[in-house]
Amino acid sequence: MYRFFTLLLVIVAIHPSWGQKEAPISYAPTDEDKSLLWEISGAELETPSFLFGTIHMINKSDFFLTESTKTALSSTEKITFEINMEDMGNITSLMPVMMKMFMADGKTLKDLYTEEEYKLVKAHFEKLGLPLAFLGRIKPMFLSMMASEDAMSMQNSTESGEIVSYEMELMKLAQEEEKAVDGLETAEFQMSLFDSIPYDVQAQMLMATIESNDTTSESSQLEEMVKMYKDQDIQGMQRMVKGDEGGISDYEELLLLRRNRNWIPVMEEMMADKPTFFAVGAGHLGGEEGVIALLRKAGYTVSPIPK
Repeated sequence: MYRFFTLLLVIVAIHPSWGQKEAPISYAPTDEDKSLLWEISGAELETPSFLFGTIHMINKSDFFLTESTKTALSSTEKITFEINMEDMGNITSLMPVMMKMFMADGKTLKDLYTEEEYKLVKAHFEKLGLPLAFLGRIKPMFLSMMASEDAMSMQNSTESGEIVSYEMELMKLAQEEEKAVDGLETAEFQMSLFDSIPYDVQAQMLMATIESNDTTSESSQLEEMVKMYKDQDIQGMQRMVKGDEGGISDYEELLLLRRNRNWIPVMEEMMADKPTFFAVGAGHLGGEEGVIALLRKAGYTVSPIPK
């Protein structure tokens, strides 16, 4: 179940108009600020908290965790992810989440495609060893996460230990130090976001994903994304997917920006209570409405920590 959350990394940004004659002050990190780890201080915080950008799944050979990151985690009392990772191992918590994978009102993929389109989708999933008979009621957005050969390869690599999750690795460290674990939002809320995207639009996204497998662009984009992550280039990562029009980026307000804004008061409350290590997808960090800029606008000093 965890792969449905880890296979989706949304990295988009917008630049709002301030309606001023003079250029607005930019709170966003610059291209020179290449760091995944940021210290949060000021605004009457007695002890700094930290913000770390993750990439949800990565080859074991590409995985790295700097000593600065480990030290920052050790200096805090709580680790907070996008969702509480402890809930991911609780079947009681997962059941209502899993139910949100299915389309409402008995709708199926056959209702969303022409006969020829359905045959194409069916053949693609059968090639991946996933009979569509068992997937027909699942929302197309989730099927899009499973539709690429890269995604299936990554899933198999995860099971064999060749792929690791930053969230899970950080979780292990936090548990070893007996830290409190929390989340900025619930898994059920994350799943519910897709309900705001019409099924027919989701179906188009799924078809686009399937058609993209006929080219090598998807693999090259994934490799470039990993390279940028290893370079700690959060601005470059954001621009890369920002240019992917016609897909998830069309829903950046829903899937990214609104969530960033919702997180700030939650983070403020947590930081005021105890020093916290926040670990969220690196795509949430950069941009004029990224978490870094929003924290700065709220009066905090947010500083990059060198590699």
